[in-house]
Amino acid sequence: MSRVGKMPVTVPAGISLKIDGSYIKASGPKGELEFSFPELVQFRYDGNLLTVSTNSEEKFGRSMWGTARNVVNNMIQGVNTGFSKKLELVGTGYKAAIRGKILVLELRFSHPVFYGIPSNVNIETPTPTEIVISGINKQVVGEIASEIRKLRPPEPYQGKGVRYAGERIIMKEGKKK
Repeated sequence: MSRVGKMPVTVPAGISLKIDGSYIKASGPKGELEFSFPELVQFRYDGNLLTVSTNSEEKFGRSMWGTARNVVNNMIQGVNTGFSKKLELVGTGYKAAIRGKILVLELRFSHPVFYGIPSNVNIETPTPTEIVISGINKQVVGEIASEIRKLRPPEPYQGKGVRYAGERIIMKEGKKK
């Protein structure tokens, strides 16, 4: 039995759900998202509660039960309030700027790095050393933050690089004389 799958999802006012078998579509003030699940998962929407169940006792069916519940919960939260990730640039000469639909990163390479901003995501740079990524799809926001971090991950000796806000980097001890 899935502990996560058993919990019902509360649907706030202003969010509309459209369920057709294992296809679900959520619309709200921020936009709309849709997703299709395997036939092993069923949704039941009563009032403001959405329950997810499975008709399979196989391992894949049970795992999809909890996964489906969390994906739908993230869809509802995304179209209602949205998601955001914050990145910090640490180090001398590290900075970010936005030019049109392109994020320009100075990461101590011999050249600037250009990152195209997708249409379904909003990227802001409140200061030259901060990047805020926001959108309604949690998976896409996290994926873009991960891609930007991979351009220059924090190194373990001085901690310079691109890191998530509040991320703790375990520092190594340098050479001893």
